[in-house]
Formats: sequence, structure tokens, C-alpha cells
Amino acid sequence: MAGKQWDVVVVGAGNAAFCAALAAREKGASVLMVERAPKELMGGNSRFTAGAFRCVYDGVDDLRAIMPDLTKDEIERSDFGTYTTDQFYDDMFRITQFRTDGELCDRLVGRSRDAMRWLKSKGMKFNPIWGRQAYLIDGKFKFWGGLTVEATGGGPGLIDQHLKLAEKLGIEVRYGVRAHTLVYDGNVVRGVKVKVNGAQDEILCKSVVIACGGFESNAEMRTRYLGPGWELAKVRGTPYNTGDGINMALAIGASSFGNWSGSHAVQWDYNAPEFGDLSVGDNFQKHSYPWGIMINATGRRFVDEGADFRNYTYAKYGAIVLRQPNNFAYQVFDKKIIPMLRDEYRIKRVSKISANTLEEFAHKLEGVDPQGFLDEIKKYNAAVKKDVPYNPNVKDGRCTVGLPINKSNWANTIDEPPFEGYQVGCGVSFTFGGVRIDPDSGQVIDSDMNPIPGLYAAGELVGGIFYFNYPGGTGLMSGAVFGRIAGTGAASARNA
Repeated sequence: MAGKQWDVVVVGAGNAAFCAALAAREKGASVLMVERAPKELMGGNSRFTAGAFRCVYDGVDDLRAIMPDLTKDEIERSDFGTYTTDQFYDDMFRITQFRTDGELCDRLVGRSRDAMRWLKSKGMKFNPIWGRQAYLIDGKFKFWGGLTVEATGGGPGLIDQHLKLAEKLGIEVRYGVRAHTLVYDGNVVRGVKVKVNGAQDEILCKSVVIACGGFESNAEMRTRYLGPGWELAKVRGTPYNTGDGINMALAIGASSFGNWSGSHAVQWDYNAPEFGDLSVGDNFQKHSYPWGIMINATGRRFVDEGADFRNYTYAKYGAIVLRQPNNFAYQVFDKKIIPMLRDEYRIKRVSKISANTLEEFAHKLEGVDPQGFLDEIKKYNAAVKKDVPYNPNVKDGRCTVGLPINKSNWANTIDEPPFEGYQVGCGVSFTFGGVRIDPDSGQVIDSDMNPIPGLYAAGELVGGIFYFNYPGGTGLMSGAVFGRIAGTGAASARNA
């Protein structure tokens, strides 16, 4: 593998890595991507996502610019609304409790629309998220929560499209290559040391982009940084994101940055495997909880299920479930809501119980105090404000009154059989802590606050963007924006 010197080596082969490679190639650089996974498991966490991109759009014209195949009929029966720059900023600051780095957030939001148009110009195809982000209200699909666009084919489709673009542009991708150490002379990064089929090798280049994910698949690092108990979480995606890129950078003095004790963690089927399964993809998630209730082993509710739209709570509720007794919860629904449940509730591999009476249901909830549950349901049903109409498309204000933890919206009584319960644990998606970068070049900054020549970063391993929580669809958008910045910066460095 040694011999040829590349202009840019990109470590990883997820969305951020491909965007970096694409941008570097666009600037005329020769680009090699090295992917730790075998080809059949490549794509990082991007391949396990639903493919949603949160981006600014001021109306249907902006959407048509990235989805030119939208038909007149589709436009007429859809209320796409808008998602303005101010709304995106508001969501980022509110969701991260005003801790998101101002400059990184500015680039993420301010360049989101252009990044989508750039990907579209390269041949990437997108579609509106008809099924998950739009409800049929008065004969129109009304989009909600600021999340409207996804890659055609979801996460797998996104990676397939990236692969085809890379091949078309002459970007080489090598699989089963684990980068573990940067070639660094104390001044400039000049390549990566890798392990291939058990043998050590070295790849020389003019600059390196690390874009190989966070440390969510490393149980030891999860427990060290996220805290005790996190070794018990399941991993939603790839088993290969074990912090290699972060550790390589820290080893040569990179500045650590961001929310190292934070992660994107969702409610995930309790009996899902240790890591993601590509045959199931994202379907172990269970995201219809705002319409029902969640109870723990004591039979009690423990969170406001209707605090906000799912987009703004799902990435933090997994951690709350992990902290419950025995690390699980049940999502509970009745006949009124069951038809509304998302498709992921209907897969074969699902931890589900059902019954036609609450008494029978209570005794089927494995690991749950049945009397505690029956008592909780009685109090909850009595507290629902039934005079407020239920509307899943808006924060409807249909709440409970007088409970220790009230439900703010979408409070439906649990009283019509059949009753269904879905057992969930915690599924960690990605970690929020990482390395510090220059927001305009993607160059990694060292602990003396100086740029490290030859080293760039993008994707999950960039720290400072997300804290505590995460607005849905922002991960792929961040990967696209900062991948493009890092790839452009890395290509420019070869001429320096």
C-alpha cells in the first residue's frame, strides 16, 4: 500500500467522509478513502440512519431546487411551510441549552441550504419525508418540526449514492483498512499508519481528514466519559466507531472540545443486538411515544412524553430510560393510537405485549409492578383534559393536570382495548465530544489553540456542536457542511 503519495487521505466512509472526499476531489486533489469495515458493512452510522437532512428553506422554491422531481400534484397536496435560518438557530440554541459553539452553529445553519444544493448538483437525489414527518390534515400533508427532506433510499440509499459519485469522480475507497496512528513529525501530519489483514502499513499524503465517527461503539470509552451504566447501552449503528480518529488526534496534541459526557441516545428495542443490524436498519427505534405514555419497572411514568415534538426529545430520552430501574421502560398505547404508530412498531423483531384488559396487560408487563402500573393508569386517565381536541400535527395543549409529572401535549387516555406495550432500552447513536476545529477550514486545533498542519476533521468526531440533546436530521447536515469545509481545506493545503 505504501509507495504512492496521495494529496488527501480521508479516514472513514460515512456521509461526512464522502462529502470531504467529494469536496477535495472537486478542488483537483487525488483522494483515497480508507474504511475500517469490510465492504458489506461500510458506510458508518450514516447507513443506519433514515437519511434525513435538516436544512434551511424559505418555501417550496427552495425545496424544488434540491428536489426537482416534485410534481405539481405533490406540491398542491402538501403544506411544506418554511424552515428559516432564525428557526434553525432557535432550535439549535434551545435544544443545546445555548451551549452550541456560536461559530460552528453559524456555519452549520448558514451553509445548510447551499450544502444541499451542492450535493444535488453532484447527482444526489432527495425526497420529502412523507411518512414520518407529515400528517394528513384536512386533505393536505402538513410537514412539522422543521424536518422535511431525506436522501432517496434513506441511509442505505445515501451511502449507495455517495459510492457511485466517488467511483464516477475517481475517488478510491479501500475497505478493511484500520487507521490507528497519524504520521506526524511534530510539525505536519504527513499520513496515517494502518492495519490491513493483520499487517502494518503506512500511507503518505499531503493532508488527512479524520471523519470516522465518535466513540459510541467503545464500551470502555462510553463508561469513562458518559458515565457508569453506559456499558449497558446498545449501539444503534456500526460496531466500528470506537474513537480511533479522536484518539489519533489527541495523541498528537489536538484540543478536546464539546460535550464529552453527552450523546445522542434514543429508545431502542430492549432485545435488540449489541450493535446495529443492517437487515433491520433504523427500525429498532420506537418513536411514537409522544402519543402514548412511558412507564418504568415501578409502573410509574417518569418523563413528559409530550414535552415537544419527537424531533426535539428523542435524542435525549434514551439516556433517561437507561437511568430507570433495570434500565428499561415500556411505551404503552391503546386502540385510539395503535393505527397511528410508525412502521417500526410492526417489524417481526419487536419486544411487544398486548392484552384486551388492563388487568391482564399489567400482569404481562415483564419486570413491571402490576399494581403500580394499574394505579398509575387510573390517575393518569383521570388527569387528562378531555375537552381539548387531540391534534398530532401541532403542540395541541391536550395535557394532564395535577400529576407529579404532567404530560404537556397529546395526552390520550389509556382505556380502549386492545392495549399494546413495547419494551425499550437505550440505543446510543453517536457521542457529542470530540476535537476542536477551525470553523472555516475544518483544520484540527491543538491544545495551544494553534492549527495542526495537515490535519482536518468532520462528522461525529467534531466537538462543540451538540450538547445534551440534538434536533433530528442535524447529524447528516453537519456531516455534509463540515465534510465539505474539511475536504476543501485539505485540498487547499496541498498547495501551501
